[in-house]
Amino acid sequence: MDRRQWLRWGGASLAGALGVGSLSALLQNPVKAQADGYKALVCVFLYGGNDGQNTVVPTDTTRYNQYATARGALALPRNSLVPMAGTDVGLHPSMAALAPVCSARKIAAVANVGPLFGPLTKTEFRSLPGTSPLIPDNLFSHSDQQIEWEASSARSLERTGWGGRATDTLGTTNPVISVGGNGHFGLSALGTPLVLPGPGDTFGVEGLEGTWAPTVARKTALEALYQPGNLGSSNVLLDAYAQQQRTAFEVSSRLGAIVGVEPNPAAPTLIDTAFAPLTNAQGAIGTDLGRQLYQIAKLVAGRATVQGDRQIFFAQQGGYDTHNEQIAADSLSGVHARLLQGLADAMACFYNAMAAIGMGNNVTLFTQSDFGRTFVPNSSSGTDHAWGNHHLVMGGAVQGGAVYGSYPELVAGGPNDVGVSSWELHGRWIPTTSVDQYAATLLRWFGASDPQLNTILPNLTNFSTRNLGFLG
Repeated sequence: MDRRQWLRWGGASLAGALGVGSLSALLQNPVKAQADGYKALVCVFLYGGNDGQNTVVPTDTTRYNQYATARGALALPRNSLVPMAGTDVGLHPSMAALAPVCSARKIAAVANVGPLFGPLTKTEFRSLPGTSPLIPDNLFSHSDQQIEWEASSARSLERTGWGGRATDTLGTTNPVISVGGNGHFGLSALGTPLVLPGPGDTFGVEGLEGTWAPTVARKTALEALYQPGNLGSSNVLLDAYAQQQRTAFEVSSRLGAIVGVEPNPAAPTLIDTAFAPLTNAQGAIGTDLGRQLYQIAKLVAGRATVQGDRQIFFAQQGGYDTHNEQIAADSLSGVHARLLQGLADAMACFYNAMAAIGMGNNVTLFTQSDFGRTFVPNSSSGTDHAWGNHHLVMGGAVQGGAVYGSYPELVAGGPNDVGVSSWELHGRWIPTTSVDQYAATLLRWFGASDPQLNTILPNLTNFSTRNLGFLG
């Protein structure tokens, strides 16, 4: 039995016993004394493979015309794009909630990122055998590319994630805290991510929640049993098991109250006010990603209770495998537009929440996804699996007003397209920036030294540029 089996989502609440009133005071009037030393990274993984070509779109005449010609019915009108101040790209019109963040230059686009072992040209890609270690495993495969992105590796059998390796190497107080399930990103050599439920759910030791006397007695007895040496053996596995159970008791007691807090429209906290655009009159947040980022916002506000001055979080949004009917007839709606609106709305609320509690410069959110999608649409008004993709980084420390990395040449069969023959000219971009470089830039801001970066990201030494510059 491991920690996740001990921790239950549901049942009697621990909030009353741990003092919701004091927690609400914390969220309403956060302690800002720790702000200067605290930093958090928030990974939002877009499962299914987001179409970066319609997320970050060029606005200059030459490249926009190339884009519109190739994309056809999937092309977005240039005047509908959300301007990213200081750049010649814009965001999908459904991401309008991020317009103020774009204007403030606190969001940046990072172009054509993907898993790589080292720099790779089209000539090399076409001449190397598919089994070459220079070519990532099983390109265009959801499961393999998800692992390679979350692991920052060219190998799909990598057992740890780069978030998990970072927490091990940097010795953070907590492992990766996930509000989006047990993703590969948070796996480390020493453990698994701490997976938390959504706002309002109970986070406690299964069967031992509440204040009923027999339950309290049983919990007290188990806590005593798991103290060092009390299992009556010096067996390493038994000691490790006991330590795992002690951790489960301690973490659930410490975080249960924060997890249980939901928006209170009648007496809103600063975070509640920031998430009000997504919250109904009963205090329910209407999107899954909104609930996840609300939970993370509370954990940042309650960082004294969460403990540690460095924390990595993981959230996720699914549904991005848009092979069919990606866009509606008006070119501005459809499944992709709905997904990106949900992403942007949640991101904007989170950005405002961090600013409201004085943590805007201390928290950086970034996106990842399986892969990009083909530049040329398929015959089903959708797009297919590709490789390099465009991603977004947001926060007070972000140096906006520029596009980082190299935007691909928007020519099917061109130097960035893996295809040569007519049947394969779909615009599957060979990445010009690696996941390692992307992750290294984030982790350098987070506090990792060069030797630590080499441990966390073993392929980083293959690239001459280690800092992409999008974080101050």
